[in-house]
Amino acid sequence: MVDSTPESYLKKKAFFDSMLTIYGRKPVLEALADAAIPVHCLHLADSNKPGGIIRELEELAAQRNIPIRHHSKLALSRISKNSREDQGVAADLRLPHYQRFDDFVAALTAHAATKIIALDRITNPQNMGMLIRSACAGGIDAILIPETGCAPLSPLVIKASAGTLFKCPIVRCADLREALLHLRERQFEIGALSSHATDDLFALKKNVSRAYVLGNESDGVSPEIMALADLKIRIPMANGVESLNVAVTAALLAYCG
Repeated sequence: MVDSTPESYLKKKAFFDSMLTIYGRKPVLEALADAAIPVHCLHLADSNKPGGIIRELEELAAQRNIPIRHHSKLALSRISKNSREDQGVAADLRLPHYQRFDDFVAALTAHAATKIIALDRITNPQNMGMLIRSACAGGIDAILIPETGCAPLSPLVIKASAGTLFKCPIVRCADLREALLHLRERQFEIGALSSHATDDLFALKKNVSRAYVLGNESDGVSPEIMALADLKIRIPMANGVESLNVAVTAALLAYCG
């Protein structure tokens, strides 16, 4: 069957799929103030009172030639998807390697070993940013992040990642469990990290497509996700140390997994 989808539509879709929307006056102000963060557009609600931080936002956007679009409060809430916390302000960031799960899977090359780090309820922005930096440095093929349950990709995460968020392949999915099941159908092994596991990370077979799941900072991988695991993986540790920071674990997976 011939794909009749116009190339221009596909390019436009890919462009907008790579957008990350942040919201809130201070987060957006921080993004606009950092010239290294590629802001595509600033969105403001018509209900915002002029002056103060709104004036600062407008001035920074003008200095960087960033388009400003005004919306009704309801329309702005549709953009931010968080009417309670957006404070009438949102911004679209351009992340070249940010994509949907379906598009990522469609582009997978058959028989090529692919290494993914999947995140299950990583809620600390500092940990999220450092994790992304570690995975990016280690050349991970993708970081899989569900749309709910993890820390949002906010300016705090961007700062902690030292800008690597714009270089690392970030893949978003609606539901982590469904995404992992789909990867298993594509012959991926699902490996869940646990201090109580028996499979030694450094003894695992190489050159295998594998998704490593990192769990919540306090209680680890959720039982629902752990039940899917083909491997329950531990990192051997000495001197009575029980666990490592999730970002350190991500680095070990990226370099050694």
